[in-house]
Amino acid sequence: MDTLYHQTNKQIQEVQSLMGNLERTDRQSVHLLENELQARIDQIFNHLERLEILASKEPLNRRQNAKLRVDQLKYDVQHLRSALQNFQHRRYTKEAQEREREELMSRTFTTNDADTSIPIDETLQLNTNLHNAHRGMDDLLGSGSGILNGLRDQRSTLKGTHKKMLDVANMLGLSNTVMRFIERRATQDKFIMIGGMLLTCVFMFLVIRYLG
Repeated sequence: MDTLYHQTNKQIQEVQSLMGNLERTDRQSVHLLENELQARIDQIFNHLERLEILASKEPLNRRQNAKLRVDQLKYDVQHLRSALQNFQHRRYTKEAQEREREELMSRTFTTNDADTSIPIDETLQLNTNLHNAHRGMDDLLGSGSGILNGLRDQRSTLKGTHKKMLDVANMLGLSNTVMRFIERRATQDKFIMIGGMLLTCVFMFLVIRYLG
């Protein structure tokens, strides 16, 4: 298990390093780097499934620690996947805006009667304002989606970690006072997470309502 664990941890570090090249890669090559990152992340998830099986077969005195190590790797790779998805969303939005801008600039306007003439300057300004509003909403929705995904991942990880900590605590014979402190802290973290999700949803609703 240790060999596979170190190999998977090394792959996560390599993906983190490659993620830093996304912003610097040219448009013709960025999709190749995205595909490579996605393939590496999928391979890491396959290794994590094997690690979970191997961790469950560890001796009792090492099993809890092994599961905690696997959970930490899973938490790291989930954040890498969310970061890649957010980057792809921003790139798709930017490319769509550039195509629309090129179509608008290449459009041919014909001469019309005075009563039916098109106020081009006002139309372009309105179109620019709409694009800016749409871009802001897309960025906000993408950020909000990433935050919510991160919060959900953290919630799952915290729940699993909390359960394992309780098992370890029982095994080590921790006092009831320490156990109650751990449970109270976990409850506070859950309320903070729920409050953050509610505030994010309310903020997104207000922005969509007033900008829409």
